[in-house]
Amino acid sequence: MNLQSPPSTPSAIGWLRARRAALVLRHGFVIGGGMLARLRRGREKQLSPLAIVVCATVVCSILLTGCTPEYINQRRIRENPLTLKLHLLNRKGPSVSPRTWGTLRRYALVDEYEDDAQFCIDQISDRIAQNRDPELIYAAAELSYVQGRRAQDRGSVAEALGHYGTTVLNSYNYLLNPEFAESRNVYDPQFRSACDLYNEALEDALRLLCEEQMMRPNQTYTIQAADSEIVIHTQMRGDWDNDEFDHFEFVSDYEIQTLRSKHTTFGLGVPMIAVRKPHASDPDSAKYYPKEISCSVTAMIRCDVHQTLSDSETDQEVCVLEFFDPLQANQVELANQWVPLETDLTTPLAFFLDTPMFREQNRETVGLINPQKTAKHRGLYMLEPYDPDRIPVLMVHGLWSSPRTWMDMFNDLRSFPEIRERYQFWFYLYPSGQPFWISATQMREDLASVRSHFDPGHRHSPMDQMVLVGHSMGGLISRMQTIESREDFWSIVSKEPKEKLKGDPEQRNRLVSALFFNPNQSVRRVITIGTPHRGSKLANNFTRWIAGKVIKLPQRNAQNIQALVKENPDLFHNTDLLTTATAIDSLDPESPIFTVMSEAKYSREVKFHNIIGILKSPHLFQKKTGRGDGVVAYQSATMPDAESELIVNAEHTKIHMTGQAIYETRRILLQHLAEIDANDRIAAEPEERISLQDQP
Repeated sequence: MNLQSPPSTPSAIGWLRARRAALVLRHGFVIGGGMLARLRRGREKQLSPLAIVVCATVVCSILLTGCTPEYINQRRIRENPLTLKLHLLNRKGPSVSPRTWGTLRRYALVDEYEDDAQFCIDQISDRIAQNRDPELIYAAAELSYVQGRRAQDRGSVAEALGHYGTTVLNSYNYLLNPEFAESRNVYDPQFRSACDLYNEALEDALRLLCEEQMMRPNQTYTIQAADSEIVIHTQMRGDWDNDEFDHFEFVSDYEIQTLRSKHTTFGLGVPMIAVRKPHASDPDSAKYYPKEISCSVTAMIRCDVHQTLSDSETDQEVCVLEFFDPLQANQVELANQWVPLETDLTTPLAFFLDTPMFREQNRETVGLINPQKTAKHRGLYMLEPYDPDRIPVLMVHGLWSSPRTWMDMFNDLRSFPEIRERYQFWFYLYPSGQPFWISATQMREDLASVRSHFDPGHRHSPMDQMVLVGHSMGGLISRMQTIESREDFWSIVSKEPKEKLKGDPEQRNRLVSALFFNPNQSVRRVITIGTPHRGSKLANNFTRWIAGKVIKLPQRNAQNIQALVKENPDLFHNTDLLTTATAIDSLDPESPIFTVMSEAKYSREVKFHNIIGILKSPHLFQKKTGRGDGVVAYQSATMPDAESELIVNAEHTKIHMTGQAIYETRRILLQHLAEIDANDRIAAEPEERISLQDQP
């Protein structure tokens, strides 16, 4: 685990107390009935700091969470499907496969190969000119790859590039030349081996170009082969600029650690990780993309299948090296046929999740204990460019959490083509130590800012079909986007009309906007997961008291509210919710805000869905909350206005990571699409009828 190390100063004891006390807040366990009784008698001061640490240590020993996971590891040896077939790790060097040896024997080329491999390859070119045998073409590709690896081991980069180019061209010819359409057997293992030769030779060539710092889109490269020249033009095929990326990594160098599924497709091409770095010329929209974001890219070369290096008359080959976005296309048309791309959506995601920048922005403990410190990272984040033609799905994390908690669901959902073709996924990050109604206000403002930035004229109809997915406290924040506040929330703190509020105009407007709001007209569906719609019993006197001691609320907000309270001494009858409430206070079942939310007027345009955790075998501490997920009881999690409700056997922090919850979210998203498409067809029918009637 990668826990934050305690400082080597007298403040180390304070750090340890805060860290351990925060664990109590995360799980909300009641430690010791006698201690709670003393709290209820109002003798909180009798609890020594040591007692707090001891209590929290009990929780630590039972469930220690909040550790930063390792998402990816670098392999010692890169993944290569040709390793065993061609003995790439043999101390004597690589060697050709038995089937290729058989081809050499049939064409009386064994002696030539043993004497001079390059002369043998030249002889194969002559044989191919006389006999267009795919077996010979495959042999030429395999022999060239073996020679390329040997040249690379010797440090002969130019020679290796030439051999890899020959391999790519001949394997491409074997796979795609229309001349072999009738005899080509895709069930032959050699067919997949030819795909591997194409992919690995291209990857080895790209690696050499990257090492030489020559790999740049929109450039032209020339590779000198044995008897010909290969000219390669490079082009970007995604929604990227030519200078979008700082550098490229190869997915075969990395191994997934934490994400539960790895989503790949098999075909032609080299899956890569394109690492983006901020540029001075970045548009304003770049602020919604995390720094050093990684994108999935598949590189492939398109050649002329009617000519290869095996043709004796060929002096020059012109090819195009293309970089595809697998989120937009997982197949490409080559030689008048559709060919699947080799893709990997998960490894680039894991690579990004492991970057120091992402870890810094997703420090859950700091977001809980010190909301002010993490406020600078607050906001909406996109992991791919905004698309006006796809519906946003905004995922909102819960208490002591961050967007990182959604990565398993995000990784699985976008693996379905029907989902990624119609949806784009966004993530909301907020300081989870502050009350959820404050976060809801901020999210309302941030969503308005995104809309005004990307679609100020409200012309992008998918933006008006937004889906919110909230886990735990994030579900409360999401539901608050769909409420008509009326006077209900203001009445919690004051019986006087808001017009009587005096003070600084900016401070007044901020307070009023938190208590008076309208439903977000862009939101059409909300999925809540493990959400305490009526609070949680674990937000009790003890955990609330600990929260008050540990959580540092933003000073500026508190000072602004205190200034308004001071200037309006007779206006407010309840200022605790405005001045001292923490996220734990906001989840207290006795909080008046839950009563107001349950009776509030929700937008009729929004449909709600619910996913609830009920443990079949809860342990001792989980039983204290009653039948539920160990933190939220079923009575609090269920909602009568939900269109659907799914119960899963999972504890609170893992409900949204279960296969059942992910598949249910997929079902709801597909239902959302079906209803939108049905409404579009109904709306189009009258116009079609009119046009038919107008026909002569």
